[in-house]
Amino acid sequence: MSLPLTEQAVSVHPLLAGRWSPRSFDATHTIGDEELLTLLEAARWAPSAGNSQPWRFLVGRRGDSTYQRILGALRPGNQSWADRSSLLLAAVAAELREDGTPHHDPSYDTALAVAQLAVQSTALGLHAHQMGGFDPAALSTALNIPDDYRPLSVTAVGALAPADLLPEELRVRETATRERRPLAETFFAGSWGDPLRTGQDG
Repeated sequence: MSLPLTEQAVSVHPLLAGRWSPRSFDATHTIGDEELLTLLEAARWAPSAGNSQPWRFLVGRRGDSTYQRILGALRPGNQSWADRSSLLLAAVAAELREDGTPHHDPSYDTALAVAQLAVQSTALGLHAHQMGGFDPAALSTALNIPDDYRPLSVTAVGALAPADLLPEELRVRETATRERRPLAETFFAGSWGDPLRTGQDG
């Protein structure tokens, strides 16, 4: 299942077009070791400044203590559906390089690793839902994250379940048409606000 998209300017790869962030996960589904390692390997090979690889992930599988501690740090609205996902992964960025100097922007590099994991999820027939709705201090305490590492996001991964299993408010959001801001309002050239022109413009 995939949600309807608003009109695309041009076609993009099916892995990108088919990626979306559901809330209705199959609470009986489990992810085996091979699939899990494939997801983690996709994140591991993300690009980073100077190959510094500032990302770290805390990986919880439904039913284990890591999963429960990550779940406990989520905001209640996210807890209401994320507890049916197969995995919960907390992405954490190192603020310092190995030599003790600050990373320029470790959050950018870590986000690339999460993005690759999300696309790999789609390739495996799974879905990933990234969340910023969590308590970073509670997560750090629950998982003994060092002070020089910053929690950035939590991602739920699992198999899709029917939207009608969700409460009405979430069900409406689950089945809404996916939309994005128009190209002309997002990509500029020349100066700020001037839309990029291509040969396909009318």
